[in-house]
Amino acid sequence: MNRIKGLCLTALLIIIGGRSIASDKVTISTLLDEMISFEKAAEFPDPYYTCKMISSYDRRTVSPDKDWWYANDDGFGCMRLDTIQGRVEKVMFDYEGPGVVTRIWLTTNVKNGTLRFYFDGEENPRLVIPAYDMTRVPFRVGDALSLIHTNYTPEGAGGNTFMFPLPYQKSCRITFEEPNKDRNTWSPRYHEIEYRTYAPGTEVETFHPGQVHSHSMQEKIQDVNKALWNPQTFKGGERREFAMDIAPNQKSSLELPAGSHAVRSLIIDVHCRKGDYAKMMRQLILKISFDGKETVWAPLGDFSGAGLGAPKVDSWYMDADGRGHITSRWVMPYKENAKIEVENLFEFPVWMNVRAHVSDWKWNKNTLYFHTTWKQERGIELSNRYDDHKGDHMWNYITINGRGVFKGDLLSLFNYAPDWYGEGDEKIWVDNDVFPSHHGTGTEDHYNCSWAPVVPFYTPYGGAPRADNPSSHGFNAFVRTRNLDGIPFQKLYRFDIEMLSWNPGKVDYAVTNYWYGDLDAKINESSGKEEVVSPLPYLM
Repeated sequence: MNRIKGLCLTALLIIIGGRSIASDKVTISTLLDEMISFEKAAEFPDPYYTCKMISSYDRRTVSPDKDWWYANDDGFGCMRLDTIQGRVEKVMFDYEGPGVVTRIWLTTNVKNGTLRFYFDGEENPRLVIPAYDMTRVPFRVGDALSLIHTNYTPEGAGGNTFMFPLPYQKSCRITFEEPNKDRNTWSPRYHEIEYRTYAPGTEVETFHPGQVHSHSMQEKIQDVNKALWNPQTFKGGERREFAMDIAPNQKSSLELPAGSHAVRSLIIDVHCRKGDYAKMMRQLILKISFDGKETVWAPLGDFSGAGLGAPKVDSWYMDADGRGHITSRWVMPYKENAKIEVENLFEFPVWMNVRAHVSDWKWNKNTLYFHTTWKQERGIELSNRYDDHKGDHMWNYITINGRGVFKGDLLSLFNYAPDWYGEGDEKIWVDNDVFPSHHGTGTEDHYNCSWAPVVPFYTPYGGAPRADNPSSHGFNAFVRTRNLDGIPFQKLYRFDIEMLSWNPGKVDYAVTNYWYGDLDAKINESSGKEEVVSPLPYLM
């Protein structure tokens, strides 16, 4: 079988922390609880786990110092071919536990074939799906846990993202059998599968379909779906707010209660009496400091997950109505003190109401601070030379040095090229990676959709707040936040993306990154006031 043993990972997980493993068993039920816990997001994982992704990326991609680093034939990659009971099965995923599959993203041109899920070394699959389509699982998980992409068709092109957790104690293997054995006729089968691997000794209850069919689990799944689609904003605790006009080039701030607390929700209303709404939302800067260090700095429209134009957002962590009302449900703990500040770099006065709901927080060794960082670069070159072995077509979203958990990103852009700009794959490096532990299959795939044209859509995990043209020329925005698929890192997190497209051109990219980390965690690069107020031809 040549199953990946992960000996180095095992050694690393044993070393980390030098502590005993938590005794709580990981089950579907505990994972669903974690998925809808805002508080759990602010903690470094205990028991520790890594989060990685295997995908159908072009297997000619081996190393940045070798040819085909930008290879783009991403629909045919798999781990190997196995012959099982006379069937030829493409092995998409095969890893040892204890672990859990947290996200399965699939798309294809035609869905015929058979998916099989094998658990704990068993010869026969526990789960069989008669199509390359996770919407056809033989149990109900609800549309918040099984997302249908906007261009989905039941038999033809299009795909889906399956967010229902599939835990395993010993191992999990996922395969696909094509409907015919002539490999020359096989259709492209794109996939991204994200998974956790827990520290050795962690007890995990392996998935079985019977668990999901039970009445109690079906009730729980319904409750989780309701929570994900209609997240409850905390409005208790101690309320601190200001409501006032902020003059151009002036600031207003809000001191939060002293001692160990956490911001449970942040609600902001903005009224633009004069001038352009889009420009105002880009030039109002939100800054938040915890225990003497500023960890949040972003234009307000970008912080909300909307980007340029500040359109509507409707997700688990963030809402925005596209008219100046923003809700943040990110939990933001601090030990001693915190301050929220808004600076107006807009040319006119702006009326704002900023309201924070704060409650007590019991700080422990796993508690992390909330961070939001923003970076913009204009005139980035796009290339359609996927065979350009010598060029540098990578662009860095963020590099973090320190300990934390990456929780999401917004890509807001203006595309000068005539059509699709997002052919490039994300490559995420964590800690001691010698090859990216997350290698994607395309920009839109990372953001849980597939196929063009991209149209605005909303899910609990983000979506596409903006897509002005079917061609993808002009304004576009994608946002993704992570629940069970958050990425822990001990010392390094680096997110790069290939700047590949259908046709040559340029783009202006603005990226907002959301993450939890220690107070001394550092990023490599961010943008500031100069970039916010710099004249953009489409935002004057």
